[in-house]
Formats: sequence, C-alpha cells, structure tokens
Amino acid sequence: MPHKKEAWKDELYGDAVREKLEEFAERGWESIPEEERDEWFSRFKFWGVFHHRGGQESYFMMRLTNCGGVLEPGQLRAIGEVAREYAKGPVENPEFGNGWIDFTTRQSIQLHWLKLEDVPEIWEKLEAVGVSSRSAGGDTMRNISGCPVAGKAEEYVESRELLDEIQADIRDDDDLCNMPRKFNISVTGCKQGCAQDSINDIGLEPAHKFIEGEEVTGFNVRVGGGLGGREPRRARSLDMFVTRDQAKATVRAFVELYHEAGNRENRSKNRARFFVDERGTDEIREAMDERLDFELERAGTDFRGEYTYNAGKPAEQGAHDHVGVYDQTDGRNYVGLSVSVGRMPAEDAIELADLADAYGSGEIRLSRRQNPLVMDVPDGRLANLLNEDLLETYQPEPNPFVQGAMACTGTEFCSIALTETKARTARLLQWLGENVDLPADVDRIKLHYSGCTADCGQAMTADIGMQGMRARKDGGMVEAMDVGVGGGVGEDPSFIEWVRQRVPADEVPGMIANLVEAYAALREEGQTFREWVDATGHETIVELAEPEEVEGYDDPCLTDAKQSWYPFADGESPAPTDAEGQPLSADD
Repeated sequence: MPHKKEAWKDELYGDAVREKLEEFAERGWESIPEEERDEWFSRFKFWGVFHHRGGQESYFMMRLTNCGGVLEPGQLRAIGEVAREYAKGPVENPEFGNGWIDFTTRQSIQLHWLKLEDVPEIWEKLEAVGVSSRSAGGDTMRNISGCPVAGKAEEYVESRELLDEIQADIRDDDDLCNMPRKFNISVTGCKQGCAQDSINDIGLEPAHKFIEGEEVTGFNVRVGGGLGGREPRRARSLDMFVTRDQAKATVRAFVELYHEAGNRENRSKNRARFFVDERGTDEIREAMDERLDFELERAGTDFRGEYTYNAGKPAEQGAHDHVGVYDQTDGRNYVGLSVSVGRMPAEDAIELADLADAYGSGEIRLSRRQNPLVMDVPDGRLANLLNEDLLETYQPEPNPFVQGAMACTGTEFCSIALTETKARTARLLQWLGENVDLPADVDRIKLHYSGCTADCGQAMTADIGMQGMRARKDGGMVEAMDVGVGGGVGEDPSFIEWVRQRVPADEVPGMIANLVEAYAALREEGQTFREWVDATGHETIVELAEPEEVEGYDDPCLTDAKQSWYPFADGESPAPTDAEGQPLSADD
C-alpha cells in the first residue's frame, strides 16, 4: 500500500501547490485546518517552504535553489535584504544574532523565522532578480550540484551550460515533480571531484574513451549514492560512458526510471540508493538502454585518481575546497571565503554583494562546503579586496578547523535533529583554534556535524564526523554525539568508522583535541589526517580519542536535549504568532 504522503501528493503537488500556499498566506497561519497541517506542510516543501519544529508553530524556513551554486549580480543582495527584513524571530541566537542566511551543502541558501503571510511578498522580491524556491524541498529533484566555478576555471568537459539544460528541461518539468523521495543530481566537468558524484543519486563525472580510433570526451555515469540513516552508499558505476550531447538524455532516463519504478510504500527504504541495491547496476543499465536512442558505450577512463576535493590528500596535490584565491581561465581571479558553519548575518551578506560589485562582476558562486566565492576579480583589484574589513571575518585563509567545518541546521529549527549544531560548532571551532596547534603543513581538518543520523551535515564523509545523540551525565539527560573518523570522497570514497558513542557534548572538544594532538605528534612527515587514520588502526584511534572536559569551552545548551521550544530561550514559546509576530491567544 502506498505511503500516506503519496495520497497527499496524488491529490495536489508540484506547481499547483503554490496557488494554495498563497491562499493560506493571504488568510493567515490560523486558516490552515489543524487536522490538515501535516499534509499541507508536506506539500509546501516542494516550494522550498518548511515548517519549523514544535514550539515554533507559524514560523517557516525557505530554501532557495540556484543551479550549480550560481548567484548572478544582484541576487545575493536581494536575498540579504529579504533576510534583514523578514528572517527575524522572537529571540536572538547567542552566536549569530537575528536575521541571517545559511549557506547549504547543496550550493544554495536557507532563510529562517519567516511568517507564512510574508511568503508571497518574499517570492516577489526574490523572483524579481531571478531567484526561485521551486523544487527546493520535498519529494522532488533538489538543487542540482556542480563545480561552483564551471565556465570560469579549467574543465575537462564543459558543464555550465549542461547544468542549465538539465535544470530547464528535467528539473523544471512538472510531470516529473512527484518523485518517490528527494533526488540529487550532480554534474562536474573538472578533475577535482567537487560535485561529489559519489554521494548523489545520479552523478556524471568527466571521462574519456577511444571510440573507433578517436579520443572522445564525456562522462561516466554513477548512481545510487547517499549518506543518511547510518546506511551510506557510494554511487555505483553503470559501466556507461556518454558524450556531452548524450548527457542530458541520460540523466532524464534515470530520473524517469526511478520516478516510475521507485518504491512509494516504505519511505525508510525508498531513496535511489536502495533502488540501486534492489535492481542492481546491470538491470538498471539494461533499463537505461531501452529508454535511450543511442548505443551505449562501456565506461571510459575517469579521473578519480586526481580527485582532491575532500579526498584526504596533501594540499600540494590540489585544492580540497574553493576557499582561497584562485586563477580563472580568463586571467581574472576568484576568491573563496570561509564562512564558519555556513551562517552569515544579513548585513554581511549585503556587504559581500557590494564587494562583489566593486571588485568583481557582482557574481557570487556557492560551494558544497557552505562557502561563497567572489568571482571575476582582476589582478589590479585583488589586493584591495583582500584588505577589506569583511574579509577579516570571512577569511580566504582561515585557521584549519574553521576551513574544514560544516554543520547542519540542528534542533534550532529541525524537527528530527537531536542536538543543536550551529552555535555549538562555532564555539568548538573557536576553542580549537585558540588551544590546539597543528603542524604548519596541515591547512584543514574536516569537522562535519549532523544533528541526527539523516546526516545533512555529511558527517559520514569527514576527517572527524559527529552525529547528534543523547546521553546521561551526572544523573541527567544531556546532548551528546557519536564521533567517527576517516571519511572522505575521492578516488576511493570512504565513510567514517565510529570510535566513540554518546559522548556528552561538553566532552567532545577535549576528545577532538586529544585525537588531533596525537595526530600532530605521531604522524609521518606530510601525512594527512585521513592517511594517518588509515595507517594507525582503529583500536589505537579509539584509545587516543579520550573524551574530556576542558577549560575555556562553555557549551551553549548542554542540558536542553530538545526539551525547549528553542535551544537558547527560557520560558514558554510565543508561538503560534500572527503575521506581525504577536502571540495568538489560545482562545482565538
């Protein structure tokens, strides 16, 4: 029997949801019948509108979508202005204040504390500059990821226009909007692996092949990657090479196959990675062959051995991310800024947009590591940009812990998270930067923190990955983490091995310090953290990773354990509130 959400979607989904959402917005939050809220909130996600968690009734998040991470001139400024005006809640975050944007791991942006009544006006402001929230959530194709500097930096296969074609002809096709579950597409033409094809439902990676004596460039095809639920999968090769001209049809064929044949009954087992488990790559390849009007070629030679993006290799072999100053193919430069845990106050986002206009073309690109890139900076303007005050906060050469960090939304707004993430990680990074020394040649340690096993923070692919849990300490319940090491993507993608479970959150900084200091003391010259973990062995790592309370670290919400309506607020929730943010009387 299909899951109840399938019945909701059969009744109304996709583009048709927008009109109904606008009707509710005009009449106000309380116009949504209480007994129908679950189904409407599920549908709203297609338009990027997510209801916050319990205790925050009437407040919403909006996730935006920008294919391949491209923000054209003026778009970041508009997003920042919307955040400044609308994305303010009833309390401040102790680390980030009130009114900010979150950069995401799929090269897009999220806004929080929005009122449903404001959504139509927010859409009007964003869509006026070409920013959309369509298909940003729910059971649909999510933001398409790619190399953030496609078209600006060296590529083996051109991918920027291909990304836009997939967006326009496949992702924008309302007939394909109702997928069995969310579905992730990545395309990259560069040799760094920065679109992370190994953890996407379908990924195209650059490759070449000799066909009839002629060298042909194109893509190899991988399917069925993903991280969540403690059941991660590497995307598996379909042993299939396609040319640039065949790539879009290939993506459509797999999207349609999963759309038609994917499991719509068991939502815990119906992501594309399980679809590939069940069917196997040979059967899927045969099904693709039947759908495509060209003769399939076996996989060509890929460049996975050259992947450096989060691949655990020494920095001199290539970039791990896009933070720093890099050459563009047109003789200009792009400057990648490190934004701690991906969160930036609205005023800073507006200032960043001003700097992009003043020193570059105004275009901003977003990476999969929650960081923005200022594009098209001429050599003559580079030094002045690097001297701007804003770049003291968002540095192109931050400390190794900040540069390697990512964090998901956490219990601040997410209904399934078990722990707070953003503020905690910000404090953890500050403490590590002030108290732990690393060898001069170690320019980043990748710390990824997810508030639960859904792993939106990609803990499974980190040097040190953390997932939210709960534990008992001193007779009470506290926020805690499972901690693992040794993850990464690249030529041989690997997922972390767990070394400690249910570590109280205030003992995690000491545990990480003990582990990293052991790495610094015991490593061979030039050895990366991932290489050291592989060489050291699991039992020794467990012994070295000793949890410990430390001086100078004050955890922001150790005993909250998801009990309050907001991790940093005492007392009762003001929610639900009206369009102006005033509490609604329980008698209304």
